[in-house]
Amino acid sequence: MKIEGRNAVLELLKTEKTIDKLMIRKGDERSLGRIFSAAREKGIKVQFCDGKVLDKESETGRHQGVIAYVSEYEYADLSELTEGDSSGLIIVCDGVEDVHNLGSILRVAECAGAAGVIIPKNKSAQVTGAVVRISEGAASHVKVARVPGVNYAVDELQKHGYWVYALEAEGEDLYSSDLTGKVALVVGGEHSGVGALTKKKCDKILSLPLAGKVNSLNASVALGIAVYEAVRQRR
Repeated sequence: MKIEGRNAVLELLKTEKTIDKLMIRKGDERSLGRIFSAAREKGIKVQFCDGKVLDKESETGRHQGVIAYVSEYEYADLSELTEGDSSGLIIVCDGVEDVHNLGSILRVAECAGAAGVIIPKNKSAQVTGAVVRISEGAASHVKVARVPGVNYAVDELQKHGYWVYALEAEGEDLYSSDLTGKVALVVGGEHSGVGALTKKKCDKILSLPLAGKVNSLNASVALGIAVYEAVRQRR
């Protein structure tokens, strides 16, 4: 897998993940000094290349002069989120297929100190190099569990004592709800939202107040608001 972009690669270097090699654009040694120094300290192979070579290797078109080569993303087991969770906050993605939304969700989860994010194996964006770049490197720090299906995840979370809340329209007011304790927030996909059966399985449906003419928010934006309301209540 290729990790592209300065912030994404710098965050990757802070982890213990194995990096096979780094490609750095010739002439950018000074501006990429922190990355180059960190790579040398870890004994990572660094290859200096012409910009056209990086352009050809890039999968996103936004490499910013550096590309890291790593093994495929290692997903966490669901038990790592539920059993080792000190934050009591987990995010579940139901059909989030846009890589930009998934990357933004991972960034929100990491910044808010959530235990992790759950995604289904099918009909969902997966953690790719593009998602890591969009998350600004947050994907290198937050745990992501991949499960057979969202309904399976809801059942397992409830077994472990979590209150599972779907973020959807026509639910109870988010700001009047108790988001302390062990809580999992389910955010739906860009087109269909949270699935009908999943909503039935959830303990409650929560909604954000909308005062404008547009009747919905972007998935990652809505989640960010809900997650930080949970953070606020836990202070």
